[in-house]
Amino acid sequence: MRASTIIPIALGLVLSLGAGFLVFSWMQGNQKRQEVQAPKTIAVVVSAQQIAKGTKLTEAHLKLASFLPESVPSGTFSETTALIGRVVATPVEQGEVLTAGRLLDDTVQYGGVSTLISPGMRAIAVKGNQILGIAGFIRPGNRVDILVTIDDERRTHDKAVTKTVLENIRVIATGTELEQKGDDKETSSVDVYTLEMAPKDTEILALAATRGTLHFALRNPADAESITTKGTDVPDTLAALSPPKPKPKPAVKKPETVVEIITGTNRQTMRFAQ
Repeated sequence: MRASTIIPIALGLVLSLGAGFLVFSWMQGNQKRQEVQAPKTIAVVVSAQQIAKGTKLTEAHLKLASFLPESVPSGTFSETTALIGRVVATPVEQGEVLTAGRLLDDTVQYGGVSTLISPGMRAIAVKGNQILGIAGFIRPGNRVDILVTIDDERRTHDKAVTKTVLENIRVIATGTELEQKGDDKETSSVDVYTLEMAPKDTEILALAATRGTLHFALRNPADAESITTKGTDVPDTLAALSPPKPKPKPAVKKPETVVEIITGTNRQTMRFAQ
């Protein structure tokens, strides 16, 4: 091969190698610059789905997400294993950071209804049926007024009285248990309603459920107004929507004639009806 041919080829190879080296050096430098500019992040445990209050956490509830160090709130966790078995104290939306303040104490090993009770309140359950439960429309989180129909032993007759005894009571759980019915040992479904109320109100409900018949009145969640009632008995119930009693006609004053008789110093007045 002639020198005039070899020299251009060799020169082209050298230039190609030089250009390749320059491109490689530039890419390496650019990658290092990007690595330097990339912000440092921290892995934080967040919720992988919506979590209801009182839920015991499992692996399926948790995942890791990257956060900038300055945006990480206090009390976070960096490993999902640290939260397995813990109980959530408040509802958590998907993607929210799970902090120590959102969880019950690690000594609490069980979730459920007990974790739903507000501090200072109590939960009490009453049996019901489809009528008491308004055909299944009562759900956890609803608020109800409680009425009782009970015999007032202080009365000599018409003892039955119906009265609203509790207002704006929160339903924290509904469920079903089986109750034996009859001598054939068959069971029938009985609705059970768990209500949250103040300790003094649990006493009222316990007596009302034992001595009388309960009814629930479902409330609008935005209606917090308290309305007191005097209750109703049989006469009051039968008198409801009755036509008004006719007013007595006013007495018509009959016309009369007045005659005054004067005899000496005596004066006498006499009236004669016309």
